[in-house]
Amino acid sequence: QAHLEESGGGLVHPGGSLRLSCAANGITLDDYAVGWFRQSPGKEREGISCIDRADANTYYWDSVKGRFTISRDNAKNAVYLQMNNLKSEDTGVYYCAAAAYCHDGMGSYGAWGQGTQVTVSL
Repeated sequence: QAHLEESGGGLVHPGGSLRLSCAANGITLDDYAVGWFRQSPGKEREGISCIDRADANTYYWDSVKGRFTISRDNAKNAVYLQMNNLKSEDTGVYYCAAAAYCHDGMGSYGAWGQGTQVTVSL
């Protein structure tokens, strides 16, 4: 069954950086828009960034704009999320998932991975 696999999470101090990777199994990522989502403790899962297929337009939610950068490497069938200047409120489990278009609702995304934990703390 097609699914995505996230990696790269960890513990980092405020102001630090992490680079998350989203690797594909059973699907070709450049056929899809790929979104990154976050579920923080006590909160619902929320979208934070997305990269469209084809034109590769990128989108960022206000909470991460200017700090996070999404990119894709079609040769490696992977999507990345570079996270800089991390804050405590960035703590959570990060997921990637695929959809036809970035503007599709969260319910339209599929091939969810298990997530990778990011903890931002002193």
